[in-house]
Amino acid sequence: MSSETLWEIAKAEVEKRGTNGSEGDGAEIGEKSVFFIGSKNGGKTTIILRCLDRDEPPKPTLALDYTYGRRAKGYNTPKDIAHFWELGGGTSLLDLISVPITSDTLRTFSLILVLDLSKPNDLWPTMENLLQATKSHVDKVITKLGKTNPKAVSEMRQKIWNNMQKDHPDRELIDPFPVPLVIIGSKYDIFQDFESEKRKVICKTLRFVAHYYGASLMFTSKSEALLLKIRGVINQLAFGIDKSKSICVDQNKPLFITAGLDSFSQIGSPPIPENDIGKLHAHSPMELWKKVYEKLFPPKSINTLKNIKDPARDPQYAESEVDEMRIQKDQELERYKRSSSKSWKQIELDS
Repeated sequence: MSSETLWEIAKAEVEKRGTNGSEGDGAEIGEKSVFFIGSKNGGKTTIILRCLDRDEPPKPTLALDYTYGRRAKGYNTPKDIAHFWELGGGTSLLDLISVPITSDTLRTFSLILVLDLSKPNDLWPTMENLLQATKSHVDKVITKLGKTNPKAVSEMRQKIWNNMQKDHPDRELIDPFPVPLVIIGSKYDIFQDFESEKRKVICKTLRFVAHYYGASLMFTSKSEALLLKIRGVINQLAFGIDKSKSICVDQNKPLFITAGLDSFSQIGSPPIPENDIGKLHAHSPMELWKKVYEKLFPPKSINTLKNIKDPARDPQYAESEVDEMRIQKDQELERYKRSSSKSWKQIELDS
């Protein structure tokens, strides 16, 4: 049995790509990356395992997890590789976003934002913080890539706009996310029991955000049928499987809207009385929708680093030799603190 870790396998795959991969500008290289971000305990790991046909219980993602999948295009042909990254901790580990997003991966990179529908008060701040942090880093990488390979950047931007028909009425009103984006609302089984008005606000708000960013939007739960639909969408991003053209905008059913198939006219105005809209001071449509949403669902404090369990103290990662060394180092640190404290007190007395 191989003793290689996933990191070693990933490194070998990247080196192999560098040796045998395509040398063309922006060419498809049979290798893609999909990055899962979103609500803490929102179901990201479950979705990844389902996509990879792995029948195993999901474990909490402590920081940044990596796995990969392979799929053959046909009989006796090389298998395509998909790299799956998952950011844990909700919005508390934004610095790690830079790890999977590089100049080498950007051209075949996709983003999956998983939002917990059962916690509507956390939904907007989670979405806003993660998308802003990701976009900021992607923009920096695009700028860097543009200096060495402007053709690749041009092809990336053209590919993003391909989701929107040239005669779409909203073409001049949207601001597509710089990489393919899919927004998944999880725990629909809980969400469907919300009051009708609450469901309406959440659905319309997420439709607006998704359409504005040129993203796909879909809801899921533990339902096998919904998970299969989500799997199809992710396989399209990871392996180039044909894109689904189905659409469901009924707020009484799980939403399923492929990028470019919605419109602002169908979404309608923010769900608030017209005489109240003028009282909300907003500088952009996005800010207006945020104010309307947070009027009904005031944001609570989002996850912080303090909420993350220290993996060094987690029993599932116990290593007797390592733990003994850790205890020894902790004791040395405490002795150093006591020694330092006595030294400073002595200095104060002498002075």
